[in-house]
Amino acid sequence: MTDFTLHTLDTASEEAKPLLEGSKKSFGMIPNLHAVMAEAPGLLEGYQTLHRLVLESSFNNDEKTVVWQSVNVEHGCHYCVPAHSGIARSMDVDEAIDNALRDEKPLDDAKLEALRTFTLNVVRNRGNVDDSAVQAFFDAGYEKRQLLEVVLVVSQKVMSNYVNHIAETPIDEPFKKFGWSPKGS
Repeated sequence: MTDFTLHTLDTASEEAKPLLEGSKKSFGMIPNLHAVMAEAPGLLEGYQTLHRLVLESSFNNDEKTVVWQSVNVEHGCHYCVPAHSGIARSMDVDEAIDNALRDEKPLDDAKLEALRTFTLNVVRNRGNVDDSAVQAFFDAGYEKRQLLEVVLVVSQKVMSNYVNHIAETPIDEPFKKFGWSPKGS
C-alpha cells in the first residue's frame, strides 16, 4: 500500500498552500481528505470547486445530505460517512435522516426517499437510468435542474470516496464519534 502524506501548510507545495489555507478558513481545520488531496493540487482545487457548487445548488440541507450520504454509503467510504454525519449536524439536518441513510433504511419523507432512490440508481447504473426512474424522480417534485445536480454531487463524492479508499485517509478527530463501517464488514 502506498503511504500518503497528510500535508500541512508547512509540507504542501506552493501550489497547494492557498488551497489548504482555504480549507482551514472554511472548516476551522485542514480535513485529512484535503491534506491527502494536496499532493495533487488540481484534484484538491477541483474538489473544493465542486463542494462550493454543491453548497450553492438548489438542494436544501436535507437534500444535500441525502445525496452525499447515499453515495458515501453505497461506495462504503469509511471517511466520508462519519464526516458527513458531522456536517449534517452542523447544517441542522435531522439526525433521523442521517441515521436512516447510514443504516440503509428508507426515509420517512417520500420526496427525500425518491431522491435517495434516484441517486442510488444513478450510482449503481453509472448514469444509465431508465425513463421510469427519471419519471419517478420528477413525480416526487424534482425537476431537470435537480436531476443534473445529482450528477454534480455524485461527481464530488467519486473524487472523495475514491481518494479515501486508495489513501486509507484517517478520520478527523471531530468526526470519530460518528464512526461507521459498511454492512457485513
